[in-house]
Amino acid sequence: MLRARMKVDRVRLMVGNGTLPKMKLDEAEADLADAMDEALLTRALYGKDLTVEQAAETVAAAKRRLDRRKKIADEQKKLVDMGVIAKTEMTASVDDVGRAQKEYDWAVTRTELVRQIEAMAANEAELMRQLSTLSPMESRKIAEYYPGKGSFSPADLHRVEVAFAGRFGKPLPISANGESAVHRSLGFDHRGRVDVALTPDQPEGVWLRHFLTANHLPFFAFRRAIAHQATGAHIHMGPPSTRYVASAMNSGG
Repeated sequence: MLRARMKVDRVRLMVGNGTLPKMKLDEAEADLADAMDEALLTRALYGKDLTVEQAAETVAAAKRRLDRRKKIADEQKKLVDMGVIAKTEMTASVDDVGRAQKEYDWAVTRTELVRQIEAMAANEAELMRQLSTLSPMESRKIAEYYPGKGSFSPADLHRVEVAFAGRFGKPLPISANGESAVHRSLGFDHRGRVDVALTPDQPEGVWLRHFLTANHLPFFAFRRAIAHQATGAHIHMGPPSTRYVASAMNSGG
């Protein structure tokens, strides 16, 4: 990205003194914008997690890169149709479009996952509030709570994952493992907790609840979503999430 910035400054100077045409500055600025979008996508790809806002930014960046690649490919196709260049000369640009499309698809998929995590976290917080106001009989309609041994470790998670894969032949559908940017943004301490995208009463959910109970592992099995919430029912492994105190949030703890 630094090289792209330096190129823009150099080309701008040359355009100013008439050495290069204005179109060269446009090209250099487009290259800089592309480098900035690439840097954003790289951070998102290798970063631990994203907030909903950051995830949306990656989609926008990936879309801009895809549009640029398509524009280049379209321009080269026109040159091929005019007989200016051979068809083989646009192979690289076609490949670039394919890679950019995969980047965009990945960004969209990850954004959808982050939004689901946010929906689950917000839904869980509201349902926990509701549980505190209901009788035990009423609360079971919303969630089943099993305190178990009171904690949930990485070793416990490994045991659950191995057992689930052995039983169902597929990975445990984890939506949030421990602390995430989404939970932090909502003010929740999710360390030592794992959310699983299973409804409690589907076969996999029933099996998971029985396994957790048999192994004395704490969980909440949320049976419904709050009003107007598309995603909500899930199984929360570990103790209840707690809110960060204001001082810890402000200090980044």
